[in-house]
Amino acid sequence: MCRATQRNPMAYWQQFGAPAQAAQAPPFGLRFAAPMPDGAVLELPLRDFTEFAVAGLIANQASFAVVRRLAGWMAKAARPFGAEVVVGLPSLGQVFAPLVAEALGHANWVAPGWSRKRWYEERLSVPVHSITSPTPRRLWLDPRLVERLAGRRVLLVDDVVSTGASAQAGLALLAACGVTPVAMVVAMAQGDRWIAGWPAGIPLRAAFATPIFRPAPGGWLPEPGTAPHHLALPPCPKSSPSLLPKDHAA
Repeated sequence: MCRATQRNPMAYWQQFGAPAQAAQAPPFGLRFAAPMPDGAVLELPLRDFTEFAVAGLIANQASFAVVRRLAGWMAKAARPFGAEVVVGLPSLGQVFAPLVAEALGHANWVAPGWSRKRWYEERLSVPVHSITSPTPRRLWLDPRLVERLAGRRVLLVDDVVSTGASAQAGLALLAACGVTPVAMVVAMAQGDRWIAGWPAGIPLRAAFATPIFRPAPGGWLPEPGTAPHHLALPPCPKSSPSLLPKDHAA
């Protein structure tokens, strides 16, 4: 299996490529060119968890152009839900949340955080365990912001959904405010491990989706059926079929 050292992480997430420039065939080594809704691709590093790998996206290391385009697709996916306020999960979901809110015509957005201010209340906090942050933390909401959510159609925004732990914490925090969101939107649906525990009544949409990868001689193989493309924006008709294998599409 490929265990080579990752190249400079800042080389990723800086620009979109044309499909012809990213022709790929499994097994994959250090990177995966994920197909985008408009037919372009975004090169992502593969994160090695020994028994499996996932395609990584770190939004605050991405170029402005990449973030803006992803946020535009997220807003497009969110628009049918008629949200009146956007709640962006920290930290990386807050790269996209203000752009999504602005694209939806909102004047502001709501930002929970990891740190507790002196006037915060314990009841408006929940524990969080994340695949990328092994140390448990608490997610807090300023009690002054609860009024902004009350009685309104709320959209929850994050960068990636992977195991679903961070997203579920976001739902729990909103529940503490007496709010059930009309939907959640992410930039990337990273595999399908989160789906089994997700509440059926809350739609989740993504700009794009990637599979889980399993170790194989020479690198990593996408696990069939693990990329929830049916929850992402439909790909451009001009997209190369080789970039979106049929056994990964719903």
